[in-house]
Amino acid sequence: MPNLFSYGTLQKEQVQMETFGRLLQGEKDILSGYKLKMLEITDPEVLRKSGQKYHPVLEFSGNDDDQIEGVLFEVTEAEILQADEYEVDDYKRIETVFKSGKKGFIYVGK
Repeated sequence: MPNLFSYGTLQKEQVQMETFGRLLQGEKDILSGYKLKMLEITDPEVLRKSGQKYHPVLEFSGNDDDQIEGVLFEVTEAEILQADEYEVDDYKRIETVFKSGKKGFIYVGK
């Protein structure tokens, strides 16, 4: 099963239930080499699900001292596509390796 790293609204139970139809299982992990910025969300459906106008977005820094804490969730291939639908067009999905050594997908700013 693929892993999906959440550092923001995908950790919310309401967002998980509305996006995937279930609560996700995962473990805390750390992503190195990125910083967080805030992105204003205008998509009405994402605003409704998250209840937040501003969402965090990852920006590559290349500095290993920059670390983002989050949760690495186990998801299905179909759920990855559902997550793609949830994330607005300002994000793109890439695969990377986490501090734990596990591989997983992250959403970064375009």
